[in-house]
Amino acid sequence: MANVLITGGAGYVGGWLTDRAIEAGHDVRVCDLLLYEDTYLKDVPFVAYDVLDRERLQPELEWADTVVWLAALVGDPACALDPSLTRKINLESVRWLCEVFDGRIIFPSTCSVYGAQEDELDEDSPTGPLSLYAEMKLEAEREIMSRRPDGLILRLATLAGMGDSYSRIRLDLVVNLLVMRAKLVGAIQVFGGRQYRPLLHVRDVATAVIPHIESPTAGVYNLGATNSTILGLAERVVSRVGGAELELVETSFQDSRNYRVSFRRAKEELGFRAQYSIDDAIDEMAALIDAGRVKDPTMAGFSNLEALRPYLSPEQIPLGREVRTNHVLARHSKAPSMPTR
Repeated sequence: MANVLITGGAGYVGGWLTDRAIEAGHDVRVCDLLLYEDTYLKDVPFVAYDVLDRERLQPELEWADTVVWLAALVGDPACALDPSLTRKINLESVRWLCEVFDGRIIFPSTCSVYGAQEDELDEDSPTGPLSLYAEMKLEAEREIMSRRPDGLILRLATLAGMGDSYSRIRLDLVVNLLVMRAKLVGAIQVFGGRQYRPLLHVRDVATAVIPHIESPTAGVYNLGATNSTILGLAERVVSRVGGAELELVETSFQDSRNYRVSFRRAKEELGFRAQYSIDDAIDEMAALIDAGRVKDPTMAGFSNLEALRPYLSPEQIPLGREVRTNHVLARHSKAPSMPTR
């Protein structure tokens, strides 16, 4: 069993992954800045940290055998708020990790590195990132593969559904957003709709990661369950949710990404088989909304962009290293460096 450090482990992907790593018998620590949460509730060793505070993070890396590096600013709009900070967090911190850590690195990238292409794409297909987020992920991949070719890189499809019971709800992901509009608005507008997206239930990130925390498998792998057009996905949501109207608008949407992705290599070499379907994601999001968990879908906490805007927009104090570190330490002033609650 391994000592596993999960950076960004309190986030949308990290919660379920943490539980499954502990269930598999690993000794787990979580490091997170808690940008989207007020406190960390799990009974897991936890360090409130800023990913740029390298002195504070160094002891955790010395303890770890494997690092799952989830720490990042995530999503095209959120990363565009402060390009300089995005580069520091999403690329320069990964470069530093490769320099100082000699254990196993598991790094989540994104299928967005492919941009807009018509053919089904495998890991050897040309890339063409259309956003700063995708550009930084692709550069980080190259850093890892050049410095640490024993690393495992997973190009994640667009995620959907809910993670663990502590996970915040994200309504800035296409499946979750469509379900919200179907349930709360009663109508879904689809612009164009012919653009493809690869899709994956958020819990299946752990399905891929856990068996390879200690394995020698290395390289770049596309990770997803299915490909669907936006229109096909909207039709699927309406069919399962019921009672919603679907309107197709023959206008190009500002998001020009269009790509279909092959997951064959992950199946053959990682042994990956998705345990959760997109229908599972649709149903669980609908159930959460029916239970009253989403009273106001415009709340900033449901969106990475809106949650980060007060920190990163030019009108506000930048989310610089000192500000963010003090922000977290103040909330954990009574806790030691590894509080458990």
